[in-house]
Amino acid sequence: MTPDDTGTAALPKTRLEYLEELGDELARRGLRVRLTLPRLQEPSLHVMNPDASVLTENILAEEGADGWWYWWSWAERIAPARDVAVAADRVARVLAAH
Repeated sequence: MTPDDTGTAALPKTRLEYLEELGDELARRGLRVRLTLPRLQEPSLHVMNPDASVLTENILAEEGADGWWYWWSWAERIAPARDVAVAADRVARVLAAH
C-alpha cells in the first residue's frame, strides 16, 4: 500500500454477489428468487414466475476471459454481469406468462 492509497479501491465481486444483485433486481420486478448453494457445486439463482409456477429457470454467474456473465442453465449467455438491468429484462421476458 502506498502512502497515497486510501484503501478505497473496490474489491472484485464474487459469483454469489453477482447472483444476489440479479436476484434483488428480479424480486423488484415481481419474480420469486432463491439462491441455491448445493454442496460441491457452484451456487445458482432459482427464478420463478409466481403467476405461472411452471415458468422457472436456474441462472448461473461465470467468469470468463471477457469478464463475468449471467448464463441460462442450457449454457447460453444472458448478459454481462455488469448489465444487471439487461439481464433482468431478458430473464423476466423468458419467464413471462404469455
